[in-house]
Amino acid sequence: MKYIPVTVARLYLSEGDHRLDALVRRLHDQQRVRGVTVFRGISGFGPSGRIHESHLLDLSLDLPLVVEFFDSPQRVATILDDLQDLIPSGHAIVWDARMNATD
Repeated sequence: MKYIPVTVARLYLSEGDHRLDALVRRLHDQQRVRGVTVFRGISGFGPSGRIHESHLLDLSLDLPLVVEFFDSPQRVATILDDLQDLIPSGHAIVWDARMNATD
């Protein structure tokens, strides 16, 4: 099987930030990345130390969100630079990976 190098980026947000729609739209429409997945967490906290969590009767929409996408290493670096207005400092991690390629 043949593999090609990619970089995966994981972005940490909160539903209360109201940035998700703009972020996904930009990744899809403008950047046209290879793939995006959004995960909704049931609990989490960040630098503020405030715990965001879901309870059975809770209608709060301030849960943690993880947006993950991948593309070529060069494109991911460029895209992350472009997303600085939507992603706070310290809320993005990246790592190198390999994607299976069709012949």
